[in-house]
Amino acid sequence: MKKVEKVVLAYSGGLDTSVILRWLKEKYSCEVVAWCADVGQAEELDGLEQKAKATGAAGYVQMDLRAGFVRDFVFPALRVGALYEGEYLLGTSLARPCIIEGMMKTVAETGADAIAHGATGKGNDQVRFEIGAVHFDPEVQVIAPWREWDLKSRTDCIQYAKTHGIPVTATAEKPYSMDRNLLHLSFEGGVLEDPWVEPPRDMFILTKDPEDAPEEPEYLEIDFDAGNAVAVNGEALEPVDLLSRVNTIAGRHGVGRVDVVESRYVGMKSRGVYETPGGTVLHKAHRAMESITLDREQIRIRDGLVPEYSTLVYRGFWFSPEREMLQTMCDSIQNVVSGTVRMKLFKGNVTVVGRKSPYSLYREDFVTFEQDSVYDQADATGFIRLNALRLRLEALRDRKARA
Repeated sequence: MKKVEKVVLAYSGGLDTSVILRWLKEKYSCEVVAWCADVGQAEELDGLEQKAKATGAAGYVQMDLRAGFVRDFVFPALRVGALYEGEYLLGTSLARPCIIEGMMKTVAETGADAIAHGATGKGNDQVRFEIGAVHFDPEVQVIAPWREWDLKSRTDCIQYAKTHGIPVTATAEKPYSMDRNLLHLSFEGGVLEDPWVEPPRDMFILTKDPEDAPEEPEYLEIDFDAGNAVAVNGEALEPVDLLSRVNTIAGRHGVGRVDVVESRYVGMKSRGVYETPGGTVLHKAHRAMESITLDREQIRIRDGLVPEYSTLVYRGFWFSPEREMLQTMCDSIQNVVSGTVRMKLFKGNVTVVGRKSPYSLYREDFVTFEQDSVYDQADATGFIRLNALRLRLEALRDRKARA
């Protein structure tokens, strides 16, 4: 690695990146630009510039990426129906490529020699950051302190912060980490590392405990246009405002909590607890919209691609040609996914109770159990006979072999 004069640090103001900022200055005797992406952390961004400079940053850059995050990362994943290992809506995984895209712009503008991040050597984020960075600059230098320094745990980081007078909010008694954006809020580590232990009741922020949610259900209508949600209860909204609105509505009904043990890319299992209120509603509404507008074979083939797409995103390959290929393929069927879905939210549950579309394939005159003039039920005899033919031939072969 060539001499490092200036580093752009992906900075959140939390325990890890606060310690890293000070450590970089000591280890490399370099300038550190604290770089922060606004992807919807809300009040978590308050006071970060002052904190970064007080910790030793030579500069601070905060980039508002919210619109691009929802439009260019969240919505494309929702159009595909992305779900990792059947439960995780990829909130952190989708934010990382958005963040590195913005961060690398600052690297180019400031003439920095390297980037640094606070991802640990055990996790997925190191892969997401560094693969993304290479996409924008194949010669980029990366400093990953968790793979270099002699601090072995977050407890060590807390002690380092105390020694160097760095203010942090984490404590040794409750050191779980949180990561927030417009799509979700994740919790990992600390008391959550035991998969048998129930998450603390007071831990959740975006969602009300379902037991304390309103005693009456709330109905919500989502309008779609070509696969994208465009309106809530008849009011047209831009992507950021739409997701924020649905987050608020779903959150007060306790919708969107998941507690999962997932397979990290590096090979180990990890436990994550996620709050994804708006994303949960939009994911279910989108599938309901597809159910009446897409052909069964389109749905079947696309659903077969969802695990592959989701795994690519989870593992950090957002900018890969294979992810872009799958995106193009899945988006090509979304032109008719337009209409309205009505949802019922109640005590942590979201249920589809209505769907309509000008492109609907659903025909009551074909599906009715009453008398109709458009479907000859006798046609089913030949249909069944032909579909059973290969099974009949196999059974005849096996009967002959046993004779």
